[in-house]
Amino acid sequence: MTMAQSAADRPVSPLSASSRGGPTVLRVQLGAQLRRLRETAGISREEAAYAIRASVSKMCRLELGRVGFKERDVADLLTMYGVVDDAERAGLLSLAQRANEPQWWQPYGDIMPSWFEQYVGLEEAAVRLRTYATQFVPGLLQTADYARAVARMRHPHASREELERRVGLEMARQRLLTRPDAPKLWTVIDEAALRRRLGGAAVLRGQLEHLLEVSALPSVTVQILPFDRGVSAPGGPFTILRFQEPDVPDVVYLEQLDNAAYLERRADLDTYGRTMDTLCAQACVPGETAALIEGILAEL
Repeated sequence: MTMAQSAADRPVSPLSASSRGGPTVLRVQLGAQLRRLRETAGISREEAAYAIRASVSKMCRLELGRVGFKERDVADLLTMYGVVDDAERAGLLSLAQRANEPQWWQPYGDIMPSWFEQYVGLEEAAVRLRTYATQFVPGLLQTADYARAVARMRHPHASREELERRVGLEMARQRLLTRPDAPKLWTVIDEAALRRRLGGAAVLRGQLEHLLEVSALPSVTVQILPFDRGVSAPGGPFTILRFQEPDVPDVVYLEQLDNAAYLERRADLDTYGRTMDTLCAQACVPGETAALIEGILAEL
C-alpha cells in the first residue's frame, strides 16, 4: 500500500467497532490504527515522535493507547503518514475527540492512581473477565462493609471521607455486572479469602451472604478453590480481560501494592490462560459453590 492510496483501500477504521469501554478502548483502537498507518508509510517511531515533539517512549505509549491524544498531534501524524482523504481524517480526529471525553470515574481521580484508572476503563470495556483471587473477595463482588475494611487495611492513614470515597468507587464499578450488556465474570476464589475475617465476623458474614446472591447472576460464575485441592497459582492473583473490538488485544492485569502490570505478549497470555484453566479444573465445580459458602457461614 502506498501513501497515496485512498481511504477505501486502507485497513478498516476502528470507528465501525462498538465502543463499550469509552475512552480507554478508543485510545487503544486509535493507537493501533496510527501504528498501522505509520508502519505502512515506512516511518520509524523515532521520526513520528520528532514530528509531534514527543519522546520515543511517549510515542510508544500513544500507540499502545496508554495516554491521551492531542488532536493537533493526531492531525500532524495523519499528514505525515499521507492520510489526505477528508473523510478518513475526520473520522480519526473524531475518534481522538471521543477518546478524551470525561468518564464516570474521573471525579475519583485524586484517589485513583493512573495505573488503576486504566484498569477501570478496560474493565468497563471487557466482554469477559477471568480472575483469580487469593487474599480478598474480588472488588466487583464486595459489599460496602467489606470494601471499607479492605480500604482501611490498604490505606491506614486515610481520613474517613477518603475511605468512604474509595468504597463509593468500588460500588460504582459493580454497576457493570447488572448492565444489559454485562461482561461475563468468571472468578476462582481461594478458600483462604473466604475465611479471613477482614473487618470482623459480621462483615465476613455479610460478604459471604452477598457472594451467594451475586453468584446467582447469569453473568457471574464463582468457583472456590478449597484448601485440599491443588495449590495457589505462582505469582498471586491476576485477571485476564477479553474485548470484542478486534484492535484491542487480551490483557493480563497484575495488581501490586503501588503499581500494576499489563501483559499483552502472546506468551504471557498463553501462560496465564493455561494457569486459569488449571485453577478452574482444580476448584470445585460452580454447582458446589453455594454449599461451600453456606458451610463456611455455618462455622462463623
